[in-house]
Amino acid sequence: MIVAVAMLSSCGAPIAPDQIKCNPNPMTVVGGKVNVEITGTFPQKKFAKNAVVIVTPVLKYNGQETLGEPVTYIGEKVKENGKTVSYKQGGTYTQNASFDYIPEMAQSELWLRFEARKGKKAVEIPEIKVADGINTTSLLVNPKEARTQITPDKFQRIIQETQEADILFLIQQAELRQSQLTSQEMKDLKAAIVEADKAENKEIHSLEVAGYASPDGTQELNERLAKNRQTNTENYLKRVLRQSKVKAGIDTDITAEDWDGFKKAVEQSNVQEKDMILRILSMYNDPEEREAQIKNLSAVYQTIATDILPALRRSRLILTTDIIGKSDEEISALAKNDPAALSVDELLYAATLTSNPAEKMAIYEKVTNIYKDDYRGWNNLGMCYFAQNNVEQARRCYDKALAIAPNNADVNYNAGVAAMVDGDLKKAETYLGKAAGTEGDLATAMGTLYTMKGEYNRAKGSYGKTVNNNTAVQQILNEDYAGARKTLAAIENPNATTAYLCAIVAARTNDRDGVYSNMQKAVNMDAAMKARAAKDIEFAKYMEDSQFLAIVK
Repeated sequence: MIVAVAMLSSCGAPIAPDQIKCNPNPMTVVGGKVNVEITGTFPQKKFAKNAVVIVTPVLKYNGQETLGEPVTYIGEKVKENGKTVSYKQGGTYTQNASFDYIPEMAQSELWLRFEARKGKKAVEIPEIKVADGINTTSLLVNPKEARTQITPDKFQRIIQETQEADILFLIQQAELRQSQLTSQEMKDLKAAIVEADKAENKEIHSLEVAGYASPDGTQELNERLAKNRQTNTENYLKRVLRQSKVKAGIDTDITAEDWDGFKKAVEQSNVQEKDMILRILSMYNDPEEREAQIKNLSAVYQTIATDILPALRRSRLILTTDIIGKSDEEISALAKNDPAALSVDELLYAATLTSNPAEKMAIYEKVTNIYKDDYRGWNNLGMCYFAQNNVEQARRCYDKALAIAPNNADVNYNAGVAAMVDGDLKKAETYLGKAAGTEGDLATAMGTLYTMKGEYNRAKGSYGKTVNNNTAVQQILNEDYAGARKTLAAIENPNATTAYLCAIVAARTNDRDGVYSNMQKAVNMDAAMKARAAKDIEFAKYMEDSQFLAIVK
């Protein structure tokens, strides 16, 4: 090679192998790419003034090769495009190369290929190998470590409804009036009590009678009035229950001076001096002082006495009814045979009643058919496809969910995880940026994203104290081997990747026995780990080791 390139100058080769460095070496996969910087020095008085050298990085692997971007270097007298190299001073050689990684590149070599001439005469320069091998440890990050997130149903088996009726009393009286007992409110309440007792899907949760007095008059008088109104109403309600053959308990309460009701009524009224009245209520807590100050507003007190206070002289009857929904058995049967008879929340709930993945998927498909405008069905169906490793179909479902609910945190989170599996890190970052508030494992997702992008320090900040294989990968790439050991030891359900990562830590820390034992665990759990290990540059110094080879062959 030296003899050939010497033709470019009168004094020898323009660049020699020992002058060329590749960083990193071995090469590394970062964000799905292999990026390297090749540097060197052109010696003084070596690059002829009429010489042209085109340098092309070539990644060779598995009988194939991929070419990087060529760079042209020219002598001082050459009238062509290129980087000029001074004959007298020489210069610095710098060239960047980037290759899209594919699995076949696991065992690779990086070469420089030259096309050279001096003047019009071509010069043959042999290729130079500048790097050997690609480290693929970053590819052990698995986006699926970030669990997908279901968008839940809002199914409630028991829904409570309340119905109220007021009985009004004359001033300073507690006697029930027939006109009040036959009001439409009371008729509706009595009918609701009977229905709640008789209907199969309803139960009386509670019945309450509360007695009130308006906040005028003495405290002693008002307490007696409120109690008597409550007692008389309670006795009447007991007679209604007996006549209707309804068995139910009655809770009771009294409010001697209904200042809360008074305030609410004033707020909703058009009474003059409204603001002044409300200010008095906020300034004074003593009932007598409040009453005195309000009575001082003589211009409006008569309006208060006729329009506000009468409605506060009352008893209130409150019925709370439990409406009981379908049983799990009924919901499951309808989900199979008549899904349209179920509400969207009942149908979504039905999917939680089975552990069979095929049955879950079938139910979510029915949700998307019947309630196609509800994003939850699409999101949860996407999760089913994702669990089957059908990421393309999962992504389509997530897209439909996002078209309905573009800012939903859970759907954006799931779409982000799917995008990472696809290797579309830009799209993943966009989705995950909208996933704040998700119930999903956003810390793992963001840490995984940053690890895949090669931003290992940001990944460390995102993972925090998260314990999983992805965290350990980030720690290994940050050369935090003690942290990686601790994380891997704490993983609750270790798998083949866990053991493989333990073997990498052992190899990097010269623990030969640790390499053997952990690699044996890894291949026992997943035989596919043999092929990976046999090509993994992490174990380069073990490739001639018979004990290691016996494990991975």
